[in-house]
Amino acid sequence: MCGIFGCVLREGKAAPLLHEALKRLEYRGYDSVGEATVYNNKIYVKKDAGKIEEVHAIENLDDLPGSVGIGHTRWATHGGPSKVNAHPHLDCTGKIAIVHNGIIENFMELKDELIDEGHVFVSKTDSEVIAHLIEKEVKSGLPFVEAVRNALKRLEGSYAIAVLYAEQPDMIICARKESPLVLGIKEDACFCASDIPAFLHLTRKSVVLENGEIAILRSDGYELRRISDGAEVHREPEWIDWTPEMAEKQGYPHYMLKEIHEQPQAMRNAVRLQEQYLDLMATFLDRAQEVFLVAAGTSYHACLAASYMFSKLAMRTVHPVIASEFIEEYGKALNIDTTILFVSQSGETADTLEALEYARNRASTLLGLTNVIGSTLTRVARAYICQQSGPEIGVAATKTFTSQLLVLAQLALRLAKKRGKVSQSEIDYLEEEIRKMPSYAEEVIARVEDKVRELAQKYYKKNLFLFLGRGISSATALEGRLKLMEISYKPSLAFPAGESKHGPISVVEEGVPVIFICPRDETRKEIKGNIMEMKARGATIILIIEEGDEELKSLADDYIEVVKGVPEILSPAIYVIPLQLFAYYVAVLNGLDPDKPRNLAKSVTVK
Repeated sequence: MCGIFGCVLREGKAAPLLHEALKRLEYRGYDSVGEATVYNNKIYVKKDAGKIEEVHAIENLDDLPGSVGIGHTRWATHGGPSKVNAHPHLDCTGKIAIVHNGIIENFMELKDELIDEGHVFVSKTDSEVIAHLIEKEVKSGLPFVEAVRNALKRLEGSYAIAVLYAEQPDMIICARKESPLVLGIKEDACFCASDIPAFLHLTRKSVVLENGEIAILRSDGYELRRISDGAEVHREPEWIDWTPEMAEKQGYPHYMLKEIHEQPQAMRNAVRLQEQYLDLMATFLDRAQEVFLVAAGTSYHACLAASYMFSKLAMRTVHPVIASEFIEEYGKALNIDTTILFVSQSGETADTLEALEYARNRASTLLGLTNVIGSTLTRVARAYICQQSGPEIGVAATKTFTSQLLVLAQLALRLAKKRGKVSQSEIDYLEEEIRKMPSYAEEVIARVEDKVRELAQKYYKKNLFLFLGRGISSATALEGRLKLMEISYKPSLAFPAGESKHGPISVVEEGVPVIFICPRDETRKEIKGNIMEMKARGATIILIIEEGDEELKSLADDYIEVVKGVPEILSPAIYVIPLQLFAYYVAVLNGLDPDKPRNLAKSVTVK
């Protein structure tokens, strides 16, 4: 998500180094930039919305004084892109400056408490609360390091932070919980950064900050402590031998694989939505006479899965529609009683925006789910939710898809609760399962990747694949097919398994791989019948199944086992992961670059 860089130099100006380092973090994606330095016991700040060089042309970022500073490139999640929302953020005294990457879940409660105590907030971000919390602890008489540590213990959510204090101008304090942060070590300088590329041109000695750790950086060295109890931690630097390109991908050969592995963290952020946003969206959906979910590509598949969630949980009919078909199919029927949830990773997809504008002119209620605050979708929608999955560089959507699924699941559950359609015990169970999803994803990636790589080696030369699923798994099948087709160019079909006898079965012959998505759900009896139909025609059967499903294993030529016990309505977010990995490895084995599929772009902004 956001990019952080900080430096403590024995000699020289920090500002030009901050500027250069932030340029090296541009690949992470951002909408605003800022820097702060400390000099003569005073904090100096320059920041604004826009690209680094645009802001530099106006502000001259290199002109900040001092040899200690922090910088930030922001990807908005709370508060749109603007000068006031750009980092760094200051406390009321102007003596404390912070930069932050992550999601603070309890910032609203903390902000209300601090406002009651007389603190004045100037931004709409969750991050600013950190500066004021530290200010409060400093004013209580605590030393700077202890003040930061105490403030961090009150934060719920994820963070990587770097902090300056005018009264101690020779140091930076940084810390992390879930969001990445690494240290760079030289004889006469220390650095902190979100990613190694920020300082790789300066030093190859690095220390990875672990979850729950705080670091004190000075020009002559660093000190690590645990946030929980302040105990010292000893960790020697490691030598980084990556090339700059490898460093940008954190050692992964492609962004797509890196982003598949980032899904657990992206999912953690997706379940950290503010309650009031979910309630507001659910209220609009509850009031509507008719509800549509409109999207394109991968986001449409998320909407298709969500239609099952809304039906099964909230007993609410919603219509998932491909954006390019929406006006022709439903345009004349739209009116003031229609509510439409538009789902777009970029918030700028051309077909989706055309449908959005048409519906706006028909006085329909427009809602949005996107990954980009400040996009057209967020500006036009009556209400919107940010999925908080951060920039995705690979063209093939992976982490943004699973994040959308979790946001839509939470929305369906919130609507079910509002409508009284689900018992409290079931709500409690599903809320707990949603919180477990990031851990399930972590376990699946660790468990299946080697097996998926072996399957790809076995099947990468095949020229036709068929993906089948029943119920909500039909959406998983469609997304698995799309991933394989768009990055490996393999002709692929995907259908609800019940439709296999209405056409798809005609292309099945000896050795054609047929991939079934088979969670242990109420469609089990029927999916077994579909598997047997395909076996009878010589198909090679590949199953994505729950761990320990011995009955289905006996029907498979090959199988992948995912974690046991994932609820049916959440299954696409887990069962799609082996399919993403399969598509990736098939593409690589065929000598293709999965990050740059031919004829495709990350965001389709022209019709």
